[in-house]
Amino acid sequence: MQVFKYERGKEDTVLNKAWWKEAVVYQIYPRSFMDSNGDGIGDLNGITEKLEYLKELGIDVIWLSPVYQSPNDDNGYDISDYQAIMEEFGTMEDYDRMLARAHELGIKIMMDLVVNHTSDEHAWFVESRKSVDNPYRDFYIWRKGKDGKEPNNWGSCFSGSAWKYDPQTDMYFLHLFSKKQPDLNWENPKLRQEVYDMMTWWGERGIDGFRMDVITMISKDQRFPDGVVRGNEKFGDSSPYVNNGPRVHEYLKEMNEKVISRFDWMTVGEGAGAGVEDAKRYAGTNENELDMIFTFEHVNLGQTQYGKWSDGSFDLVELKKVFQKWEDGLEGVAWNSLYWDNHDQPRAVSRFGNDSEEYREISAKMLATCLHFMKGTPYIYQGEEIGMTNAGYTSIDEYMDIESLNYYNILKLQGKSEEEVIRILGAKSRDNSRTPMQWDASENAGFTKGTPWLKVCDRYKEINTESRHEPDSVFQYYKELVKLRKELPVIQKGAVTPLLREDKEILAFKREYQGKELYVFCNFFDGEVKVPYSIPEDCKSILSNYGEEISPKELVLRPYEAVMFLR
Repeated sequence: MQVFKYERGKEDTVLNKAWWKEAVVYQIYPRSFMDSNGDGIGDLNGITEKLEYLKELGIDVIWLSPVYQSPNDDNGYDISDYQAIMEEFGTMEDYDRMLARAHELGIKIMMDLVVNHTSDEHAWFVESRKSVDNPYRDFYIWRKGKDGKEPNNWGSCFSGSAWKYDPQTDMYFLHLFSKKQPDLNWENPKLRQEVYDMMTWWGERGIDGFRMDVITMISKDQRFPDGVVRGNEKFGDSSPYVNNGPRVHEYLKEMNEKVISRFDWMTVGEGAGAGVEDAKRYAGTNENELDMIFTFEHVNLGQTQYGKWSDGSFDLVELKKVFQKWEDGLEGVAWNSLYWDNHDQPRAVSRFGNDSEEYREISAKMLATCLHFMKGTPYIYQGEEIGMTNAGYTSIDEYMDIESLNYYNILKLQGKSEEEVIRILGAKSRDNSRTPMQWDASENAGFTKGTPWLKVCDRYKEINTESRHEPDSVFQYYKELVKLRKELPVIQKGAVTPLLREDKEILAFKREYQGKELYVFCNFFDGEVKVPYSIPEDCKSILSNYGEEISPKELVLRPYEAVMFLR
């Protein structure tokens, strides 16, 4: 293996008592993880079957994407019953068995909380749309039209208007996402109490926390003003009026008081539109809201006039500035969450590394090194630990994601060629991260004995978990990173000092804690580069993605090389 001798010091036994600061989280997208019954869809029993694999990796927490009852308009993020399991995934008994087995193995389960919106098939909305005086009417956001049009010009995140007309009461309801995902009205205290009761029900069932979907969008500006229309867009930008809204902190403090504070939970919010100053309020040590939030700034780099729909390129200097802004801004005030990809982002090795046969493994290890040695809680998205790549689809017929299908049509209308649109989707579609987990080289990558709900990436014979037993595999490298994080307090707690801020090829930083110094150097490109920094000569190499002990003297990094020195 690529790890070299490290002598443990006495101070290493003193760890931070907030368990979620010490944890490594693994995200499971249930539909694509493991199918146990041959219907082509991943399920809870499939997850239970693979818990030993996650124990082998060494992770502490599973973030479980939604498994609630849902008609699946947005792959489970449109919930029709918060206290039932989607039939395709199994039963509540299957869930309880999975939770119990995970706990036996020392693995915690963090559920996905989706309470900005529900499905339009949720019982609350079925009642809400019946009449203006229905008791559930104000569980959602209804408005009269203006001059025969929508209440305002807001656009949906999934394209089109954010309003849908309902002839039954001659009014519009707000849906910031799909038309089948009506937004909840958090101004209504009865709705809030229903949400808190549901969260408590899960807490008493034994879960270990919640990841909260678009939680920064639950409070809307009640004036509902028109948004700015940019470029050739048809609809206005709602983000100034729905991101970090006027009462969002009031609601989260109430949620914390009534539910979160009662449990030993980990909570992380999806921070749409949240900057560093916002994060200090959402996750500040004394704010009594959440433990951390996800920032989007680093994954939003390289956006064009078409938003996320670009070729995925990024500028390393800008990437470093984003990382450092968050590290500096939250130091001593709030806790950071660290991730490269998730169910909404393309595969990290395809976006930020190099997924060619020559460099895929080495660049996957480099990206892992960069992330896991920063300060914060690292998240591993399923398959990242074996270097899974983007889907490689060549036809729109292979895509399933509602957002991708909508934007395929929009980009075509804007004059882009079929070839160009497929190339853009190939770089940024959410389906890239949702392809079935690649367990082995058998048919359908060992994910299912049936027909998979989404086409498996063609590279599964080359890239699968069977390679994890090889000493130089990506899996073994991740395993060592997880182990080092638990052994070295300087990784958990050390302050971060950026090095080579303006270097266009190397991302480097120093960590310091209780007399220990850790130096990290990562080459993000496919050429050799000399490190223009004098590393203390008494440093010792502790990890190398090339599997060799490295001298700090006159360091030259090979393509996608990552090296770490401890002093």
